[in-house]
Amino acid sequence: MDNLKNKAFLRAIEHSFRIYLEIGSSRSTAKLKPLHGFIAQDLHERLGADYDVFSQGYGNDREKKLPGHYQSKAVDVSVFRDGTPIAGIAVKFVMQNYKQNSVNYFENMLGETANIRCAGHPYFQILIILDRLPYFDRNNGLLKRWEQLNQHNLDKYVALSQDDPNRFMHTPDKTLIFVVRSHEATGLSTKQDYFDFYRLHPELEMTHNEYTGFERGIILNDYDLFMAKICHTIFAY
Repeated sequence: MDNLKNKAFLRAIEHSFRIYLEIGSSRSTAKLKPLHGFIAQDLHERLGADYDVFSQGYGNDREKKLPGHYQSKAVDVSVFRDGTPIAGIAVKFVMQNYKQNSVNYFENMLGETANIRCAGHPYFQILIILDRLPYFDRNNGLLKRWEQLNQHNLDKYVALSQDDPNRFMHTPDKTLIFVVRSHEATGLSTKQDYFDFYRLHPELEMTHNEYTGFERGIILNDYDLFMAKICHTIFAY
């Protein structure tokens, strides 16, 4: 990954990860600001002054709602022109307990995409995920195991990448999957152990694992290309 924009995106992800570690909770929205703000600023610079881009961590530090077919929805990064809603980007950064929630993540993604796209607006998805995630027991905070992100976990996204978004409204116009790796740690037994260790070792890098089978609906580990595709779609809107 030698592209400067990709490296800058990785650093924004790492910034978000550091805030998550300092706060000690995945529920806080504070960790999202540097990541969403980076995407929003980059998108605005690419689109130019004719467009307005809204998100936490950028501009007025607020999300805006896009109209949906069923209900309006506050979107992580939204694009407007002359006050008219144009497009949106949803961003998901998964740091823990992935496998028990993976089906919900996927189904929620399909539902929110259909809601926005059926209202006539292009919609894009970004999934950022660690390739080795801790699984914490929610009752006692024990680190019960490490979960490895494998090819099977991504099979549903491979199937999604084969869809034609012109035919299926639940399919994002384009999806980015960005897989990162943290320091490998052993001997950690609790959530507190995890946070104590990674506060000292918060650095992230790109995964060394290979994931295959994606067709053009999904872009793997190339943020710069993904953003170029978004701009192409918005300019043609």
